[in-house]
Amino acid sequence: MGRRALLLLLGLLPVLAACGLLEELTATPTPAEPAVQTTSTPAPSLPSGVTLPTPPPGLPQARVTRIVDGDTIEVTMGGRRYTVRYIGVDTPESVAPGQPVECYGREASRRNRELVEGKTVLLEKDVSETDRYGRLLRYVWVEGQMVNAVLVAEGYAQAATFPPDVRYADLFRELQRQAREQGRGLWGACPASGR
Repeated sequence: MGRRALLLLLGLLPVLAACGLLEELTATPTPAEPAVQTTSTPAPSLPSGVTLPTPPPGLPQARVTRIVDGDTIEVTMGGRRYTVRYIGVDTPESVAPGQPVECYGREASRRNRELVEGKTVLLEKDVSETDRYGRLLRYVWVEGQMVNAVLVAEGYAQAATFPPDVRYADLFRELQRQAREQGRGLWGACPASGR
């Protein structure tokens, strides 16, 4: 830069500063901050007056690695992979081989995904260890909520009792009664067959 240009620039500095342009010209550009992406799990919409139990202490933890459908997940626990079938509930089929997707099956799978995908869950056993397919039978807890109960209360699942695993059967029947009366989920979308 020549001497004349430098003197001219120095003479303009007070003018540029007075107009607020000096800060713009000398500012170091900052990269745009990336947009913060948050995913939120819709809160359970439980019927008023319904109090869900709290998880018992000392339950084993597992990490959810895959959602199979509305009532079945895969988890890792202690370095091993397990398939877990929720006790006491039945969601419409969405992945059964050779069967069509049932009414509200995709919605139930999506809601299950919203509740537990990628999360650490607690697994509560009732009486049976596994079902006839070798899947662990469990009540699944996430963030203090029992997923089995939430799915029934919101109308994504029906109560399905298979003795001897009946610890929460009365609760599930009551949640189903209320969901049905209020037309929640499958009860409003699939009224003819219950699905």
